[in-house]
Amino acid sequence: MRKKIRVLLVDDHSVVRAGYRLLLSQSIGIGDILEADCGEKACELYAREKPGVVVMDLSMPGIGGLDTIRRICARDPSARILVFSIHDEPVYVAKAVEAGARGYITKSSAPDIMVEAVARIAEGKIYIEQGLANSSAPDTQDHRDSQSVVASLTAREFDIFILLARGMTVREIAEQLCLGYKTVANYSTAIKGKLGVTTGAELAGFAYELDLIKH
Repeated sequence: MRKKIRVLLVDDHSVVRAGYRLLLSQSIGIGDILEADCGEKACELYAREKPGVVVMDLSMPGIGGLDTIRRICARDPSARILVFSIHDEPVYVAKAVEAGARGYITKSSAPDIMVEAVARIAEGKIYIEQGLANSSAPDTQDHRDSQSVVASLTAREFDIFILLARGMTVREIAEQLCLGYKTVANYSTAIKGKLGVTTGAELAGFAYELDLIKH
């Protein structure tokens, strides 16, 4: 008899976790389902419980999804992590895979997609939801250039770029990510240099252009 898959659900919304816990529990291939409401707790649970698959949201308070993936994979390179996010932009997929995720699906996908993705990843396979490799944004040279610049950001730079674009201050970001003020300030300067912008408004505009944040 095939061993059932232990799953760790990581999302800061309890209602979301409850819904997907119910969905997964109805699959005969799923066993115990653990839950975490933040990246820090996810890291602790992973180290203690060693689940077969982690289903991870990206947009969470604290260290965030990308950094959580990096931390888990740094401790266990064989970790099998499926990103489950509202973001369908290719740059998010690329950053998640770069951090160590084995799969990526969106929250708008059909329920059976999650079950299939968890099963595939548990088998050691890669699962990227169909269509996520293609951007829905206009395919202009300027757009491709902007995507290329954002893709050149490191995973940590990308995290901070998104938070800056959302209007958070350097101090607020430092507190949320548990980093020093000067460290975040240096990241901010480096990010603006790579993007070729000088103000927060220009940085936010860059993110809006690529649909990385919403108005």
